[in-house]
Amino acid sequence: MANLSGVVQQLKKAHAEAQGEVKRLGAALAALGSLTGRSPARKRRTLSAAARRKISLAQKARWAKRSTNTQTGAARPKRKMSAAARRKIAAAQRARWAKVNARKK
Repeated sequence: MANLSGVVQQLKKAHAEAQGEVKRLGAALAALGSLTGRSPARKRRTLSAAARRKISLAQKARWAKRSTNTQTGAARPKRKMSAAARRKIAAAQRARWAKVNARKK
């Protein structure tokens, strides 16, 4: 029996040491967790089914509004240039090319 009580004492001592080690590891984790800026015990908020439904309907309304705007906004009238404006641009371009060709000679 004396031997058995000695074993129990050793087990109690090892248990106490293990608990101390767990406490030290917990303190180290807490210190390192605070360095990252996020707390590890962060709880997420839960939404009710009604709130999720309202959010879903609002998002679907935004998508519908966006899709109708893109279909009607795509049909813009083409911009047309007058014949006189085209002649002026062509004459200016011919003058530029004449200047470039004159430098080469």
